[in-house]
Amino acid sequence: MRVRFIAVGGSAMHNLAIALHKKGYQVTGSDDEIFEPSKTRLKTHGLLPEHEGWFPENITPELDAVILGMHARQDNPELLRAQELGLKIFSYPEYLYEQTKNKTRVVIGGSHGKTTITSMIMHVLRYNQIAFDYMVGAQLEGFDTMVSLTEEAKIAVFEGDEYLSSPIDRRPKFHLYFPNLALLSGIAWDHINVFPTFPFYVEQFQIFADLIQPNGSLIYFGNDENLKHVAAKTRTDVHKLPYNSHESVIENGITYLVVGNQKIKLQIFGDHNLQNISGAQLVCRQLGLTDQQFYTAIAEFKGAARRLEVLAETENCVVFNDFAHSPSKLKATTEAVKTQFPDRKLVACLELHTFSSLKKEFLPQYKNSMDAADLAIVYFNPHTIEHKKLEPITEQQVAEAFDSSGLMVLTDSDELFAFLKTQNWQNTNLLLMTSGNFSGKNLKELAGELVKN
Repeated sequence: MRVRFIAVGGSAMHNLAIALHKKGYQVTGSDDEIFEPSKTRLKTHGLLPEHEGWFPENITPELDAVILGMHARQDNPELLRAQELGLKIFSYPEYLYEQTKNKTRVVIGGSHGKTTITSMIMHVLRYNQIAFDYMVGAQLEGFDTMVSLTEEAKIAVFEGDEYLSSPIDRRPKFHLYFPNLALLSGIAWDHINVFPTFPFYVEQFQIFADLIQPNGSLIYFGNDENLKHVAAKTRTDVHKLPYNSHESVIENGITYLVVGNQKIKLQIFGDHNLQNISGAQLVCRQLGLTDQQFYTAIAEFKGAARRLEVLAETENCVVFNDFAHSPSKLKATTEAVKTQFPDRKLVACLELHTFSSLKKEFLPQYKNSMDAADLAIVYFNPHTIEHKKLEPITEQQVAEAFDSSGLMVLTDSDELFAFLKTQNWQNTNLLLMTSGNFSGKNLKELAGELVKN
């Protein structure tokens, strides 16, 4: 098979390119800019384009498929050439389905927790030596790539993102997987640039549920009112399995699952993770694993990258890095750290970085989302707003929207990091939350400096 990637440098795209290369496909690709870690990883596998840019002369009738990434535009010269030749053009979710249409597809969706739940299921399957294909949105310990496709595996586990599939396919990615077994973790408005109203956003999850294959299963968080409505409207042949937080106890800053008279020590914490564990356990049961197999494996799960990831720690201070950026994720993550360490001061620091978070109309959604922190700090870069072609926002607008007592709002990352370095970190935790990197800062280096003081 000869496959061409247009915009091969993307996070998902380069992982899919590597996965197909490992499967024995003849893979080529192009992009007008490729950053790390994509660049090194593509180079390692001999897939890095010789030159940056678009080369329509490389689009030939001999290609079996063209895979189009979101980074490309509708007028991309290679795309136009592929359309002219009548070649098969896929978005990457379409191609994942194409590769796994004869397998049992497990798709994890939801506004929050989908990466973690997908990671948990992958960890448990791997721990129990069960072969599976996968696609997940974060790098996991023990997995070389974020995508794997094989001939042998009978199961495929996909993280089901609701964002758009490609420049010429405006459907949400998770509408293209047609799951046999689906999980929805919760619905909280996100991607305001694509889904301008909450009802329209919720509708995408109903469509997803309606695409579950005949006699499939829908596993969903039972305390989410929107998901209850989705489940109630889903076809009668689909099995509905609600879940809630797993029973647990916290002792000396460590969370234990309570299973009858047994306590199982975890390496992760927080109510959302206790919900995630229950959802992942139901999926694993449906795949034929026993609860004992699940619990033995989940005790070894350390979490996904940038999901309450520990950057540095001492006996009385932990610096966490988390991908939280939407209001629901922000609230859950902040509350999780405070609940786990109730006797420690919590400094929570958020970077507004996504399109939705920087949009003036969306800011009120953040009201009281950082109230669990003893000191809450919000940072945004006006240049990022300008780059995204959004209407400027002010520090006062941000402060009023969050409505948290003592909230600090900063627009200079040097000033922010200088402030953090002046603080006393004895008996204090720091929670850094961003989908970016605070305008190019080395967060691990900062964490190391702070815990030394």
